[in-house]
Amino acid sequence: MTDHIIRLTAARTAEKIASGELTALQVTEAHLARIEATDEKVGAFLHVDREGALAQARAVDAKRARGEELGPLAGVPLALKDAFTTTGVPTTCGSRILEGWIPPYDATLTRKLKEADVVILGKTNMDEFAMGSSTENSAYGPTANPWDLNRVPGGSGGGSAAALAAFQAPLAIGTDTGGSIRQPAALTGTVGVKPTYGAVSRYGLVAYSSSLDQGGPCARTVLDTALLHEVIAGHDPLDSTSIDAPVPPVVDAALSADVAGMRIGVVKQFAGEGYQPGVVQRFNESVALLEELGARIIELDCPSFDLALAAYYLIAPSEASSNLARFDGIRYGLRTGDTPGHSAEDVTALTREAGFGPEVKRRIILGTYALSSGYYDAYYGSAQKVRTLIMRDFDQAFAQADVIVSPTMPTTAFPIGERVDDPLAMYLADLCTIPTNLAGNCAMSLPCGLSPDDGLPVGLQIIAPPMKDHRLYRTGAALEAAFTARRGHPLLDEAPVLG
Repeated sequence: MTDHIIRLTAARTAEKIASGELTALQVTEAHLARIEATDEKVGAFLHVDREGALAQARAVDAKRARGEELGPLAGVPLALKDAFTTTGVPTTCGSRILEGWIPPYDATLTRKLKEADVVILGKTNMDEFAMGSSTENSAYGPTANPWDLNRVPGGSGGGSAAALAAFQAPLAIGTDTGGSIRQPAALTGTVGVKPTYGAVSRYGLVAYSSSLDQGGPCARTVLDTALLHEVIAGHDPLDSTSIDAPVPPVVDAALSADVAGMRIGVVKQFAGEGYQPGVVQRFNESVALLEELGARIIELDCPSFDLALAAYYLIAPSEASSNLARFDGIRYGLRTGDTPGHSAEDVTALTREAGFGPEVKRRIILGTYALSSGYYDAYYGSAQKVRTLIMRDFDQAFAQADVIVSPTMPTTAFPIGERVDDPLAMYLADLCTIPTNLAGNCAMSLPCGLSPDDGLPVGLQIIAPPMKDHRLYRTGAALEAAFTARRGHPLLDEAPVLG
């Protein structure tokens, strides 16, 4: 019975809870049991809120017994990335500098989940302050990919994606600064969406790079991701960057699943050296399938995309050096060196030395240098000009195409430890995802098959203009249905069974 429950989609789980075939408590207990049985191997969770989750589930069942109206995902369990504040539950961002910190308030996204009666199972592992592409930079140890426990699940939100792929939760939340929702989705055979910048509130999301960070939904199917998207999206007066506009009809789009007549763009800059042959093969097959489904394929040239990686790794570290200045050992979080004879400056320096990991220190140093007197215009200012060029290239591209498709990642999941000592090799994993963050567009990654090179999942990226998120779901659902029909089963049915 437990195995049956954990393999249900979120939509089907919600239907069974609504009909009385299952209770929210049964569903929650099944997923908690799965976490207990498998997470020692996977390491997806930093904190499992067992008592809190069971209390939420009992509350859903009580509301239903009283005949109260409940949302479409009421009682469905979810894994929450440990970058969102949650009242009474630790929020560490994968860093020692926030070890043991209990927030006194909920992020807007957390509040919306609770109001929708989604059951939050706990907080998932992540690269420290979302800085990384593998979830190896967490201060609490790496997360493993359920497809191969010796490989990474992608980053920075590898914990959320791994929880989905290990059937520990049917829904998850991630954050995407340069691809941190889409990359783990690609490497774990799951679905992840970076909504339009400003479409999901960032209030209560611990900031890495404020002009790039965006929370978003993750699941095992396109429809489940759309259902979660509708719960978390919407204007928030507490977030000055929040867009005051209606949420695009993403669920209707996921249910329509039709690309006939759509113009699909293929950008020539998303190809070339560094792409694994099996990834290229599955991408080309996906483009051919879109054409079979009635879409028109259009070749696009976006020359500024070649500069996106360099621009991102100046803008993001610069904003990080500013945002992380608040972690000073004085106000909250870790404090070391608080002894007689040490000044406040000594305490701050010692706390940061002990609390920040190597990748965070590397990016703070890089960002501080880029913002320093005499270098601001040469580095940060020039990167912002490149950002404008990327936006213009996207504008021209979307004048010709409804959506753009590309590989999500140049490779499949790489072995744990392979790139830890080679930051540049790690940064190259972001080649296809970064332009979207710089422009503020929306994008999705969905599984398009297994690589013939190694039998690991390959992700297909779909990009749409700002506030056209429904185009992602329309295209993704059509492809998902076609892929499933050809295989005869969902891709995750081919994943190794854990413990």
